[in-house]
Amino acid sequence: MIQKNTIFTTYDKAQKYFIHIQHTLHQPGSKKGMWLLLLLTFLLFCGAAAQCFYPTTDPARYQCDALVFWLGSSATHLLPAVQCQFLHLTTAQQAFQMLPQEYPPLTLLLFSLPLLAPVAFYQVAFALLMSLLVILVYALLLRYGIPGAAIAFLFFLIIGACALVPMRYDLLPAALTLMSLIAARRGRWMLAYIALALGVLLKIYPILLLPALFIAEQQSKERFYRPADSSLAQMPRDLYHTLRGCTRWQWRNCLLFFVMIIGITGSFALLDFNNAVVSQFDYFLKRPIQIESPGASLLWLAHLGGVNWRIVYNFGSINIYTGLNNLISPTFTVLFLLGVLYVYWMQWQQRLNITRTMIALTLVFISTGKVFSPQYLIWLIPLLAYDGAFNAIWTYLWGAICLLTTGIYIIFYSQILDPRHIQLPAGFFEVVTIRNILLATLTLAYLFNWFQARPQQKAEQTTIPS
Repeated sequence: MIQKNTIFTTYDKAQKYFIHIQHTLHQPGSKKGMWLLLLLTFLLFCGAAAQCFYPTTDPARYQCDALVFWLGSSATHLLPAVQCQFLHLTTAQQAFQMLPQEYPPLTLLLFSLPLLAPVAFYQVAFALLMSLLVILVYALLLRYGIPGAAIAFLFFLIIGACALVPMRYDLLPAALTLMSLIAARRGRWMLAYIALALGVLLKIYPILLLPALFIAEQQSKERFYRPADSSLAQMPRDLYHTLRGCTRWQWRNCLLFFVMIIGITGSFALLDFNNAVVSQFDYFLKRPIQIESPGASLLWLAHLGGVNWRIVYNFGSINIYTGLNNLISPTFTVLFLLGVLYVYWMQWQQRLNITRTMIALTLVFISTGKVFSPQYLIWLIPLLAYDGAFNAIWTYLWGAICLLTTGIYIIFYSQILDPRHIQLPAGFFEVVTIRNILLATLTLAYLFNWFQARPQQKAEQTTIPS
């Protein structure tokens, strides 16, 4: 029997280290890899379980959302009084009338699964589900990723999100995004669009990846005009020829995507239009600059220069209000739009494949947002592992970003005991600013391929007997 095997010849020392570990753990007949995965997943679960009986965690909010939907506002009496205060209920709500305010409506199904456990153990059940999802993503990368991808995923997840991954649901849309990418790379376009649609229905950010998926599909089927010249002077002409061919584009899968989004969201909107459609966008638009965002680092520097500010807990996070907010927020919005357009242009010019387009878009979104939540790293870690972004620059630079983010969450936030009287610990903004500088540097390096930040992998196909 003859099989094909792909040998990658351009790995650096860091990548070879991850490959060696994965090869050692997953040799035929060896169960070392399985036991290590189970042990680390169990430790992640135990770390989450230690937080699972506090009434102000994110899973505690998920429990409130699910109970209020299925049983009405009277269900809040089943929980500690402080747990559901964020709902701001002023009138009685009947069952099936109130959807989650901050999250897309399909999250209600995810939030409802742990209700099968006793009320007191809801958060434990949720943490168990997310811990099992870690195993699923690991298995996907072990099967479909390049050598070393599964171990790199586990490594960066532990140093960057060990305190969060079982206590947030962000790994689920990240896993669906990875599934969409894997399906696209294998030419399973319908599955790719379905997975991406489910990701959008759980977390809005994957909608940014839809044009990348559409462009990749048209290019794979040779439905796009291929620009002969990548110069800016020729871009209007090339763009005209590309748009002129829209009647040849494959639209079926894209239409399926929108049918899923509109159909599922519309079904929930019949129950609660405001929370199904309006509240998510309204919530995002009204949110001020959060204290960990890159914009907050600029406001901190301005504050050192004498600008007054107010630090307030609202919108589920600690935020900054200054007279400069109306300047900083639009500036970062412009940077976001420019970054996104540049990435799409690079993909259109076929200088980025779909994997790297998705990574670049997610980096731009996180680096220019007015909110930075530690769980955002979870969106990127599976994609980076899949693409082999665990060479030297990523191991050190991305590893430093992960460690700093975990340190900020565990060390600094644990010292903020009362959100009504916020006293930020000494050194908070200094550490956040260092992390944000590293993140901005890595984003620019990836966009412009500084320091060969986009891993180079030249594959040679060889046939070997098995």
